[in-house]
Amino acid sequence: MTTTYAALLRGINVGGAKKVPMADLRTLMEGLGHDAVRTYLQSGQAVFTSDHGDEESLAAELRGAIEKRFGFGVDVIVRDHAYLKAVAEACPFPAAELEARQLHVTYFSGPVDAERFAEIDQAAFLPEEFRLGDRALYLYAPNGLGRSKLAEQLARPRITKGLIATTRNWNTVVKLVELTRA
Repeated sequence: MTTTYAALLRGINVGGAKKVPMADLRTLMEGLGHDAVRTYLQSGQAVFTSDHGDEESLAAELRGAIEKRFGFGVDVIVRDHAYLKAVAEACPFPAAELEARQLHVTYFSGPVDAERFAEIDQAAFLPEEFRLGDRALYLYAPNGLGRSKLAEQLARPRITKGLIATTRNWNTVVKLVELTRA
């Protein structure tokens, strides 16, 4: 059965480091046997179809191919359309009422439990807020991610230890749902 996926690459094409041209990424993914490969923006999203593998094995395969081709490691999370749609639909914040720069989703490579975040005093960061979802964290940052003090706390190694985490703004979250729609 063919499934449509999004590959989320962490930390590429930012500040001149870890350059991965999107045309080269598409060619690389096609060489792995994936079909209908498209990229979105320059910041590390690719959509593709595949009839082999699961999310974890597809991510590992892509991670290895990128390292071999470009000479550096890149964290990769692969998620299918159903998951991406469920994350968007489960947003605990009024997405339609907010600017895309105010709302973000951090996708995690595995399950996250509330204990990881227990030390964060959410009241100290108001009006910024976060909520946990299924392998995802929703962040409301009214002044944007770049100015968010809460985002700094959420990105601490003791919080994300053992997990790949990569964040996308709400426009990208919605666009990935649209692009992965079969």
